[in-house]
Formats: sequence, structure tokens, C-alpha cells
Amino acid sequence: MTQGRKLAGRMFGAWVDDVNRLTLRADLSAGLLGALLVLPQGVAFATLAGLPPEYGLYSAIIPCIVAALFGSSRHVMSGPTNANSLALFAVLTPLAVAGSPGYIQLALAVTVLVGIMQWLVGALRLGSLAHFISPSALFGFTSGAALLIAVHALKDALGMPSPESHGAGALLVSVGTHLGQVHPGALMVTLATLGVALLVRRLDKRKPYMLLGLVAGSAAAAVFNAWAAANGVTPVSVLGAIAQPWPPFHIPSVDWRALPDLLSLAFALTIVALAQSISIAKAVATRSGQRIDANREFVGQGLSNIVGGFFSSYLSCGSLNRSIPNYEAGAKTPLAAVFSAVLLVVLVAVSAPLLAMIPNAAISGLLLLVAWTLLDIPRWRELIRMQPGESAIAAATLAATVTIRMEVAILLGTVLSLMAYLHRTSRPAMRTMGFDSRGLDRRFVVLEHQPDALPECPQLKLLRMEGSIYFGAAAHVAQRLHALREAPNAPRHLLVMAKSMNFIDLAGAQVWEDELAARRAMGGDLYFHRPRPEVLDMWRRTGFLTRLGEDHIYPDKATALHAIYAKLDPGICAGCQAKIFWECQPDSSQRGH
Repeated sequence: MTQGRKLAGRMFGAWVDDVNRLTLRADLSAGLLGALLVLPQGVAFATLAGLPPEYGLYSAIIPCIVAALFGSSRHVMSGPTNANSLALFAVLTPLAVAGSPGYIQLALAVTVLVGIMQWLVGALRLGSLAHFISPSALFGFTSGAALLIAVHALKDALGMPSPESHGAGALLVSVGTHLGQVHPGALMVTLATLGVALLVRRLDKRKPYMLLGLVAGSAAAAVFNAWAAANGVTPVSVLGAIAQPWPPFHIPSVDWRALPDLLSLAFALTIVALAQSISIAKAVATRSGQRIDANREFVGQGLSNIVGGFFSSYLSCGSLNRSIPNYEAGAKTPLAAVFSAVLLVVLVAVSAPLLAMIPNAAISGLLLLVAWTLLDIPRWRELIRMQPGESAIAAATLAATVTIRMEVAILLGTVLSLMAYLHRTSRPAMRTMGFDSRGLDRRFVVLEHQPDALPECPQLKLLRMEGSIYFGAAAHVAQRLHALREAPNAPRHLLVMAKSMNFIDLAGAQVWEDELAARRAMGGDLYFHRPRPEVLDMWRRTGFLTRLGEDHIYPDKATALHAIYAKLDPGICAGCQAKIFWECQPDSSQRGH
């Protein structure tokens, strides 16, 4: 038994050692909640992906088990998500008619390819790449997806005919031109679903409010359809029978000559799925306190999609709508996800006749609720108020998500975030320093923020360098240093406070080479206070430290000022009115700083 636990622990993780009767009971209870939550979500998200409803349920079974056992998080539950569903729909509809046999085969084949790419990212330990997808880009993408979800849900929510095109613009035009054809029964079902779900969520978020909303919408549809049958009115459309509760094994059948095109689509979907996976795992870990291994998480997600693609499951990843409730319901180990998948099969088998009666308008009502939640208006207000630049990136990503291909949108948001970061780091702060008084308790301060501070020394410039000096920042730093030298009555000597200069490359090293030559040409010199070890190492390798002189590197400001003061021109000191250093005072015995 002990050997078996050790083997399972090496394969699945340290949580295996924690399994006992109490954790099994807690996981079983949390798993039941997870199964109840995914019932309406799976059906709704499959519809959003352009697939028959049973594929959403299949995607919450096999992938959920595999990702839980081989992933890193104890609480993340995998399955269909709104963003993945909409992204899949967006990239596949140009290739095949949504819901057609060819479309289904493409969805399953792309799922396998995404899984292989995810697995490779984790196996090659490239999980840190996901950190380059900025939260602002991901938030903008999610908000754009929310708008698209709402647009695509409007047709069934209002009971309108399907337009010829599936684009968001075409759908809005169709809704606008057919407003006079709103189906009263569909509208009633949508409002009943939304009203009950919102009421339950407001009263107790721990309750399965989406499921209860779906029950209310189905009851409303049953009442309306009974009345419609008696009065010869068009009934509210329903899902119909689900093929079977257990996901069947099936090898995707596609023309593999289209593999290059499928790989490009799979790459874009992998970016979306990886960004969601790591974001959701981190969000849950923030609450649970668990440390997440990004590479292991990607391996688990990749295996879940590889295996899931052969068991009639479409693209899945961690689901925030199920993972947070799973944690709050008391789940202790990944077995809660396993129980959830098994119980879902049982629920679907038992309730298949009832599932067939779910109205499409009720599903659309749930999608509208999901869209509103994803849009997250309070967070938009906070982002605009606190970080206008990041809000612009989010808005650009949102606009791109709505107007162009979704995979291009998230790549655009990521590129914009990297450009904003490079712009910020290319202009490191260079602050002129000085003293706020001549007293014993005086402070070393940034002069631009201290209008009452002492004047600068006419012979020695004190400069604090903040940030890395790499090839992108070298030109800006060189220009600032040149401007300091060319200013009227510029001090000839420069002391750089370098402890916040985190990194330099060859271009950055050349900046200081040029500054040293310029300072000595004007009769002054260059000095540094506490440069970092990695900076010193670069200077040694380039020979700059030899040319500068190691005696020009100082461990503290007092030692630096005392040594540099001895090199200043006594004639200028004699007529100086600033006298900001202790050495400037007539009684130089109190030379402390």
C-alpha cells in the first residue's frame, strides 16, 4: 500500500499522501456541486462553440479527470469555457458550417493539436512564456469575448431566425431588422432564466444559481409550449435528445493535408488556453495559498486535450466558474474533479429526458448572464482611474476581439503590453539629488520635489540612476547626460548613485565609457556609489573599471563626498555660497554625513 502511494505520488503529486476518509467526503461533496454547475454551462458553451450540446458535457468528463490528476492545482476544474468556446467558433466557422459533421471533426482535431502544443510548452519548461500575456490584454480579450457572447446569444434569447452570416455585425443587423418578430415565449423564458439566476446569486452565491435559472426557464417554456399547443402558436424551441451520457472514443477524421492551416489555428487557440489556464490557476491559488507549478499545469492541460480530443471532447481548460466554487465548497484534493466528472455521467444518464426539454432561450439567458459577469464594469472603472495606459491596451484588445479574429486580438494585446513596457524601461529615471538642510538631521532628497532644499554644488553633480541601461535605454540616458554637461555652469564632476541601476548591457557600458571620456575632457571626473555586482562584473569584462579606476567606486555617500571634495577646485570653493557639504564649513572637523 505504501509503495503504491509512493508511485502515485510521483505520478500525480504530493496530494496523494493527504487522501483519507475526511478528504474523500469533502471531495465528494464538492464534486457533486461541480457536476451540477457544469450541466447548464456545458450545454450553453457547446452551443456557443457551434457544437451539439452533448459535446459540452463530454468536455467536462475526460479532460476534467486527466487535467486534475496530472496538473499542478488541487482545486482547478477543467472543462469547456466561454472564451475557448467562442475562440473555437471564431476560427472554425470560416472553414465549415457550425454544427456540421465536418465542423465537429475539425473541432476535435484542433483540440488534439492544441493539447500537443500545451504539453510541449510544459515538457520543455517554457511555462514562464505565459507571464508575457499581460493581465490588461487578457482582460480586454475577456471583455471583448463577453460582448461577442451577448451578441451571439441575442438571436435565441429573442427567438429570432438565424441570419445567413455568423459574424457579430451580421447578427446585430439581423436582430435590428427583425425586432418586430420577437418570439414572446422565448423572451419570457429568457427573462425567467435571468431573473431567477440573478435572484439566487444575490441571495447566496454558493447556490447553483445557473442551474436553478435553467430550471426556471425550462418550467416557463413548458408552460408556454402547453399553451402554444392549445392555441396553435409556434412553441419555444428546445435542445432535443442528447446522444449518450458517456463520451464515445473517436479518432478525428479530417483531411490532414490541411495540417499547416490547422496548426496555425491551434497555435492561436493554445495562446488563449494557456493564458486562461495559468490565470485561473493563479486566481485559485491566491485563495488557497497553494504554490502553482506552471509547467506541470500546462502538461496536465495538454494531456487533457490530447486524450479528450479522442473522446469527443472539444477544447477545454481550467474553468473559473467551477474552480472557485470547488475550493469554497471544501475540496481538498484533485479527486473532487474526478468525482465531478463521474457524477456528471450519472446525472446526464438519469436526467436525459429532462435535458432534452431545455429551451434554447434559457441557454441564451445564461449566456447573457455570463457575458455581463465577464464584462466586469467595476474593474473597468478601476483600471481607467488607476492605470490609464493599461486601460487603453485593454480597450484596444477588446476592440480587436470584437472586430477581427480573436487569436489576432490577444496577440495584439500582448504586443501592445510589451511595447508599453519597453517604452517605460527605455526611459529610466535620472534624478538630481541634494540635501534638505544643513542641520545634523538633514536628509538626502530628490531636488525636484523639494523646492526649499539647499542649492546644488557648482562643481559636483549628484545623480541617482533608477532602472536598467540596455540597448533600448542607452540613447535616452546618453542624451540626458549630454544635456547635464551642456547646461550653463554645469558641474564638471559627476557622482552617480548606482544601487538602483539594475542591469547594463554592452550598449549601456558604452554610455558610461563616453561619459567618462567627456567628463575628463572638461577637466572633471566620474564616480559611482554602490553599483550592483552584476554591473561591476560587466565593467570588469569590458575593461571600463580599469579605465575608471576602482578608487572611483565608493561603498557609502559620506566616503564618496569626502574623497571627491579633495579633488574639487579650491578657488571655486572659496567663492561658493552654497557650501552644502560638511567639508565646505570653516570648521571641517565635523565631516560626517
